[in-house]
Amino acid sequence: MFKEKIFVLALFSTYLFSLAADDKNTSFSALYAFGDSVLDTGNNNFLLTLLKGNYWPYGWNFDYKIPTGRFGNGRVFTDLVAEGLGIKRLVPAYSKIRRIDSDDLKTGVCFASGGSGIDDLTSKTLRVLSAADQIKDFKEYLKKLKKIVKRKKKVKEIISNAVFLISEGNNDLGYFIAPAVLRLQSPNLYTSRMVGWTKQFLQDLYDLGARKFAVLGVMPVGCLPIHRAEFGAFGWCNSYLNKVTQDFNSKLQKGLTSYAVEYEFRGAKFVYVDMYGKLMDLINHPKAYGFTEERKACCCMPYAIIPCFNPDKHIFYDFAHPTQKAYQVITKALVYQIAKGLA
Repeated sequence: MFKEKIFVLALFSTYLFSLAADDKNTSFSALYAFGDSVLDTGNNNFLLTLLKGNYWPYGWNFDYKIPTGRFGNGRVFTDLVAEGLGIKRLVPAYSKIRRIDSDDLKTGVCFASGGSGIDDLTSKTLRVLSAADQIKDFKEYLKKLKKIVKRKKKVKEIISNAVFLISEGNNDLGYFIAPAVLRLQSPNLYTSRMVGWTKQFLQDLYDLGARKFAVLGVMPVGCLPIHRAEFGAFGWCNSYLNKVTQDFNSKLQKGLTSYAVEYEFRGAKFVYVDMYGKLMDLINHPKAYGFTEERKACCCMPYAIIPCFNPDKHIFYDFAHPTQKAYQVITKALVYQIAKGLA
């Protein structure tokens, strides 16, 4: 009897371990990132734009201290979400497609471009990849994926079970709402149009097979170092920009909730990723998370031409991008939210 119990216990333990192993990544086949510099892992390296992150001091805490085009001192949100979901540690930029092996290609790439906006005017002004450009690149990627996988059904499975991580709007609202001014629109009307453009972008991806969407809200752009610097030594947040940002985020969140039950998005799942709330929590309570500087950037500002000694103590690395440590702090809860909402 004792031996039988031991045998049953061993079988049960093996079963549990197999479940744990399968659980690590049963829901998601790959991760595809679209949008702006929050997610860009190096696509701007090959563009004629000033917005690049492939030079020192970017990549200060990356593997072998190599700048890769990621806007920060290490890995960015794309990489950390992919790792948190059990997909892979680093998500390569699509522009480096020739250097990506087939196995890595099948688990997802990044199409995001630093400086991009959901408003084409934003992307054109900054000479980066627009939302339409990124859709075009994704179509090219699908052709390459079909050549590697060779089975149409398998390609469909990979795409439909992949997480589509999207970050749009930071640049549209972060540059003093310049596109809205140029279009002679009120912020309220402009943010509504932004949500409409976002819906069309999601629809384009849906038509190409995407079914699982994790859409990031806009960061508290009024509290970015570039805007705090406007107030000199006081370093206040730009409350007006934050108010407009919250208006957009609220509309976006409501939109995503409604898309989930609309016929044209049948079978799709949507998760709103609250970047604003998570980063504001860090900004308002820096010491609780081990940070000592929530206002000033670690580098790349007039007051920080030489990078700070310890980026982990800063919430922001440069004028507009969080440090790797800040991303790591907020990612855990957000990954859980994404996994639960899209599983």
